Amino acid sequence: MPLQDFFDFLLDPQKAIMAFGLIGVILIVFAESGLFFGFFLPGDTLLFTAGFVASQGIFSLTPLLICVFVAAVLGDSVGYWFGKKTGPALFTREDSFFFKKKYVEQAQLFYEKHGKKTIILARFLPVIRTFAPIVAGIGSMKYRTFITYNIVGGFMWSFLLILLGYFLGKSIPGIDRYLLPIVLLISLISIMPGIIHFFKNKKRKEEVEGEI
Repeated sequence: MPLQDFFDFLLDPQKAIMAFGLIGVILIVFAESGLFFGFFLPGDTLLFTAGFVASQGIFSLTPLLICVFVAAVLGDSVGYWFGKKTGPALFTREDSFFFKKKYVEQAQLFYEKHGKKTIILARFLPVIRTFAPIVAGIGSMKYRTFITYNIVGGFMWSFLLILLGYFLGKSIPGIDRYLLPIVLLISLISIMPGIIHFFKNKKRKEEVEGEI
């Protein structure tokens, strides 16, 4: 994929979807769902925009829903088995352009807090979405349990965002004029939990330092 086309995926999902079609959407969803180097890909905005594009008759809705759902489940499964294979060694791996150890640690903390539900909840959290299945593979979660939560989470995430874009595109005339602001709003909402978590940790750290 040329560099300019890659940035199109990040900054203008509609333009990228029109250029690469359903295959491009499937590959992005698969990569972001379970390949550790896919953490920066725009899954939420991509699915919403794909749903909108389907509402304009460019995609068929049913194949889009099915293919994205399957790609999400398969991506998480690959992430799980990658974690199973690499094990705790992943926590000692050196940082690189495509890998940040802190993201694995964040996913680990999220997993410790929410348990099995993490596989569902993480679907709606960028970065955590990519690393949660890897952490589940590193941990003690059995694959039978993982795949159950994986299917439920993949279904909720893919169908909700795609159908939201589809029905808004069908019901609001001229919504394409507001597509970019809506996509930016979805991006902001998706990163908001991470921002809140950052400031909570910062405040907690300051309180602890103040007590010392």
